[in-house]
Amino acid sequence: MKEPKKDLRETLLFAAWATSIIAMFGSLYFSEIRQYEPCLLCWYQRILMYPFTLILGIAVVKRDYKISFYTMIMAAAGGLISLYHYSLQKVPFMADNAVTCGRVPCTGQYINWLGFITIPFLALTAFIIIFALSLVIWKKSKEEA
Repeated sequence: MKEPKKDLRETLLFAAWATSIIAMFGSLYFSEIRQYEPCLLCWYQRILMYPFTLILGIAVVKRDYKISFYTMIMAAAGGLISLYHYSLQKVPFMADNAVTCGRVPCTGQYINWLGFITIPFLALTAFIIIFALSLVIWKKSKEEA
């Protein structure tokens, strides 16, 4: 007896969910284990990242590919915040003209691996991955409709 062919969208949806899980636990590691206090922009990025773990988790179980449209929008918004935050850290003009964002400055860099990998860069990478996977799922769903 042949097993039904697995839908590529199922794998992509799982990969998006796994990305959000890794991003969430990564941010919690930095704040709870390493004791790095998040700045205001870090909190905004978390506000957009953390719901993915629940939303995409439910979508994986239900094989709900229509969620991809909404996850694209949320990932794009989170990516824009991450890109702005990363620019504040790495572009001198942006850093010099940054407004204060609370107790912890948004220009601060708790990590700076290889001279360019900071926490907002990691968040940006996760948002880009989730956006790209959601876009492919959305396009494949449109083709099948």
